[in-house]
Amino acid sequence: MALDILNPATKQIYKTIGTSTVDDVQVAVENSKTAFVTWSAKSHEERAEALHAVANAIKAAGAELASMVTSEQGKPLGLAQFEVGGAVGWTHYNAALTMEPEVLEDSPERTVEVHRMPIGVVASITPWNWPLMIAIWHIMPALRAGNSVVIKPSSLTPISTLKLADIINQHTIPNLVQVVIGEKEVGEPLLTHPDVKKVVFTGSTPVGKRIAQLVAGDLKKVTLELGGNDAGIVLENANIDALAEKIFMTSFVNMGQTCACLKRLYVHRSKYEALCDALVKIAAAQVVGDGMQSGVTFGPVQNASQYEKVNAMIAQAKASGAEVIAPELPAGLNGYFIAPTIIKNPPITLDVVCDEQFGPVLPIIPYDDLEAVMETAIHKEFALGGSVWGEPSEQLEWVISQLDSGTVWVNNHAEVLPHVPFGGNKSSGLGVEFGMEGLLENTVRKVINRAK
Repeated sequence: MALDILNPATKQIYKTIGTSTVDDVQVAVENSKTAFVTWSAKSHEERAEALHAVANAIKAAGAELASMVTSEQGKPLGLAQFEVGGAVGWTHYNAALTMEPEVLEDSPERTVEVHRMPIGVVASITPWNWPLMIAIWHIMPALRAGNSVVIKPSSLTPISTLKLADIINQHTIPNLVQVVIGEKEVGEPLLTHPDVKKVVFTGSTPVGKRIAQLVAGDLKKVTLELGGNDAGIVLENANIDALAEKIFMTSFVNMGQTCACLKRLYVHRSKYEALCDALVKIAAAQVVGDGMQSGVTFGPVQNASQYEKVNAMIAQAKASGAEVIAPELPAGLNGYFIAPTIIKNPPITLDVVCDEQFGPVLPIIPYDDLEAVMETAIHKEFALGGSVWGEPSEQLEWVISQLDSGTVWVNNHAEVLPHVPFGGNKSSGLGVEFGMEGLLENTVRKVINRAK
């Protein structure tokens, strides 16, 4: 069946591709099994060399890949180029990781070592917000560990993933990364296929829980990076002039369509108006438009469903009496555009506060009592990331100790690094990605105990 990929800045068809069938899934897994036999037999040095070559090829194709990402996802071209650069760096990083046996004991009685073995076929399900980068996050540690991958990208943003798979297969072995296109009629047969040994998923918590149910019967290994509703706490001693720009960028990066964005901001009342004013000015300075046009800094929301969801949250906030501040959109825009929106003094029961917006809107809540507001800031369900903003103090250290998220940032937010494990607590995820810990999630353990 033909699938039209829309450019969210224009709502025009960017590309038309075919979708996969259940038979295509079967073929992809069979090809992946065959590739696994060859790839897993290669030495660590051979796999590392091949992945470094992949990274160089991604860099060489950077202009094409960035154009693809902007055209299918909507982000400004400069941000798409950043995404390509991240893909290059993450690939080089994973290529350079080593997996030497860990010696647990070397005594007169015995030698005990832990070896790490590849799992087999890994199934990857990726979202539409960072289509190239998240595919890299899923694929590269799996390949470095010796596995093969079948990936199902979002049906909204598959084009850059198809190109990435071609690049990988050209510089490794044929069919090492297979791509299937479709929705759950393709995804569920992939996840439940008996020859798939691990699943990695980035997306919403409800879908992540459904995936966990689907794969539990086969005891497949699983890594889930799920939703968040990250809170930031601005302390009374915070330097607003120094922090406002970073707070805006970590709230609105990728038009707020990032799992680890700062999504709820709690500000001490003494700094509330100054910070709101600063953020409103930064929002007004954004150039909203088609990401392929020069000078654009702020693109559209990726799809109609998300556009409607975010606008409904904004409408609810207006109806509640909260102050909603957003610059006017330029005339003539035809895509899914929402201006960067600040919501002042929202009731804490609003959807825009309680639920993950995943769009360009930030609720800002004043507080007087830090201990009291922390009871609200710590979400009952989500615990992906959190942050505290201010000068060194006992209060700052106390907030760090209280936040229960997988990552706590200090005077920053949403920063992910290839060497730093990243994952959520509570319903925000299972397992971690990145760093050696993330790499080892793509392996199985083999303990060798030698008596002397």
